[in-house]
Amino acid sequence: MNVHILRLHPGDDLRESLTALPDALDVDAAFILSAIGSLKPAVLRYAGAKAGTMIEGDTEVLSLAGTLARRAAGGPHVHMAVSDAQGAVFGGHLMAGSIVRTTAEIVIGIAPDWRLTREADAQTGFRELRARQGR
Repeated sequence: MNVHILRLHPGDDLRESLTALPDALDVDAAFILSAIGSLKPAVLRYAGAKAGTMIEGDTEVLSLAGTLARRAAGGPHVHMAVSDAQGAVFGGHLMAGSIVRTTAEIVIGIAPDWRLTREADAQTGFRELRARQGR
């Protein structure tokens, strides 16, 4: 495993930055090891929902987890938990439009001998992870 440390700046879109990363690093398989930061707004898609929900105001990233594949291979699948200024916690699928407020510090693990793709799964009806060893 290799490690890449990513710092995002105010105004960066968290989802779009993670989507672009595998192509920018020329890697086929990566995953999030650790992340902290702040967003304004945060956009999450809750379980079973068709669209994202925007959480207005300042939020802190409590957890960020998922896999990163090249855009052409299906892109990332990332879940996030954030807390608002009152301490309420929200969690779901990370969506575009989640904008870095002050910083986002993300530690990425890279699996150099693996390839991740998202492929149609007849059982779930969704594009699901397929991991293959070897590039």
